Amino acid sequence: MQICLTDLVSAPSQRIRFDYTIDLSKEEVAFSFPFQKPVRMVGEVADAAGVITLRAQVQTRVFTRCARCDRPVEYDKVTPVEFLLVKGLANGEEDLPDGMYLVESDRVELDEILIPELLLDMEMTVLCREDCKGLCPKCGKNLNDGDCGCDRREIDPRLAVLQEFLDRKKEHK
Repeated sequence: MQICLTDLVSAPSQRIRFDYTIDLSKEEVAFSFPFQKPVRMVGEVADAAGVITLRAQVQTRVFTRCARCDRPVEYDKVTPVEFLLVKGLANGEEDLPDGMYLVESDRVELDEILIPELLLDMEMTVLCREDCKGLCPKCGKNLNDGDCGCDRREIDPRLAVLQEFLDRKKEHK
């Protein structure tokens, strides 16, 4: 969605409100497609004494998998976004301070601002529950459903010969 900034400048204390959805179902994040439902963008662009501010919330339902046990996980996500929209920087600066977004024309494309903010705010790992036990590294059984019976002791490979010796000694008793 585009906002024309000249509409804001023409009337002091003007606000342009927006509320729309966008399909991000083909957007890949960490090898999955978490946006199976439309993503909602709600907010406003406002002019207060010549300072143009974008305030918005990106709201969506995220569909992903648990990082430990691979079960499906769904959760609601709300990403707040707030930027000052600026036409240029003083003193020839090249880097924008945090909280500022450089606008190069009289029109601003909201998707170019809001979608990257949502993607940057995505969790790197999601768990189905805080105490998720994960999968057995030997047989792959989900340990949340019960123990699998595998011997999961980790033996230092340098001491494996000694462990074999001790196991043989137990067998001969």
